[in-house]
Amino acid sequence: MTQEKTPLITDEMRAHVGKESEPFTLEVDKTSIRMFARAVGHTDPIFYDEAAAKAAGYRSLVVPPGYLGTPVYNPRAGGRRGFDIGPQPSRPLTRVLNGGTDIEYFDDICAGDVLTARSHVASYEEREGSIGQMLITTTKTVYTNQDGKVVAIMTGTSIRY
Repeated sequence: MTQEKTPLITDEMRAHVGKESEPFTLEVDKTSIRMFARAVGHTDPIFYDEAAAKAAGYRSLVVPPGYLGTPVYNPRAGGRRGFDIGPQPSRPLTRVLNGGTDIEYFDDICAGDVLTARSHVASYEEREGSIGQMLITTTKTVYTNQDGKVVAIMTGTSIRY
């Protein structure tokens, strides 16, 4: 006799898909660009030397791949950055894996830029794996610069089981 499993994805979760978070602000500064570039092993001078960055056609130091600024702490938000993980699945899932992060860039992001980001759940998917039921959540975060131009979209995937 097979036992039917309760779906993990609830109606509340389905209703949450596409709802934008409160915006949060990220600042892009030279020190953070240099620290990130150094930490991940980038050696291109455009991440360290402003003259080299300008000679390459940038306004200032350019952000290295994977860095999208430092979130500005908002004490009124209680330390949260505006992204609500939303409703929970029908039963608790105790383990989480990072399923990957993709960042699509649409324009240069340079030192001095101030980005505004808004996130939303793009989809929930339920799969059965060798370890049992898994919930795959895809989120998207859209980054706009101080001129209101979309400069990047980050897509993140988490796997809960």
